[in-house]
Amino acid sequence: MFVYRPSGLVANPALIVAMHYCTGTAQAYFSGTNYANLADQLKTFMLIYPDAPDSGGCWDVHSTGTLTHNGGGDSIAIVAQVKYAIANYGVDSSRVFMTGTSSGAMMTNVLAGAYPDVFKAGAAFAGVPYACFAGAGMWNNECANGQTTKTAQQWGDLVRTGYPGYTGPYPKLQIWQGTADTTLNYHNFGEGVKQWTNVFGYATTGATVQTNSPLNGWTRTIYGPNFQAISAQGVDHNIPVQANDVLNWFGITGNQGTTPPPVTTPPPVTTPPPVTTPPPVTTTTTAPAAGQTQWGQCGGQGWTGPTTCVAPFVCKVSNQWFSQCLAA
Repeated sequence: MFVYRPSGLVANPALIVAMHYCTGTAQAYFSGTNYANLADQLKTFMLIYPDAPDSGGCWDVHSTGTLTHNGGGDSIAIVAQVKYAIANYGVDSSRVFMTGTSSGAMMTNVLAGAYPDVFKAGAAFAGVPYACFAGAGMWNNECANGQTTKTAQQWGDLVRTGYPGYTGPYPKLQIWQGTADTTLNYHNFGEGVKQWTNVFGYATTGATVQTNSPLNGWTRTIYGPNFQAISAQGVDHNIPVQANDVLNWFGITGNQGTTPPPVTTPPPVTTPPPVTTPPPVTTTTTAPAAGQTQWGQCGGQGWTGPTTCVAPFVCKVSNQWFSQCLAA
């Protein structure tokens, strides 16, 4: 976990979790986006830049564990970082936000479904719907190529499986995607609209359409107070992150929905990982006393569960508050 706290930060600040793309790093997302500069100017929020443990730099957005509340995987590690920031930096737990690009946008969707009680709002740039990548491997060609189609009800039901029994509100969400995206096909944008309008109970035809918002050729469709989707005409996978707009959406600045002056920061070029033979399907379950299963938590500050892993996995330290069972 990498933390950015601007000098002169107010007491009880908001928190933004900013998640990098595949092949990226926390440091690259820090330097490739404008969030830290805005934190310096406003001094009302701090940032966490998580770093994906996968060797290819992608987030686990596919395993049963990561897609399930308290199930394990990368999602619970990020939530542990949020809890650490609340406990140690005085973060206002009612103002925790998330954003990311590509794989980081996928994780934004995952966290919205699996941990809706932790996050207030999210903004996903060039991602896919929650659980679209579900399966054995880190990369899902069917979803990435735009070959996964479901009804709005089916997509919404997937989100609701992320936290069984949860009846509270879901984080308000923005999704952004370029129409020329060939890494994560633009088809996923429409599927994401179906998913989140179903979750929020909105019609799939937008209530308000704003052309040239926030940039020329971009169209913002506002489905309701908790969901909007921004389509960028002719833009490929490397969609420029609109940090000012995101802060406005989060309510850190502006009027939470009107269009602020854009600040465009083009992220570094992102590429999907090479296609490899997918590993066996792994499922995170409650571990027996003898040892934790793959992806399961096995240590960290305050952890009282299993501290060993079933063979052939070993307990690897990610940081002082989270260790996870991974391949040796």
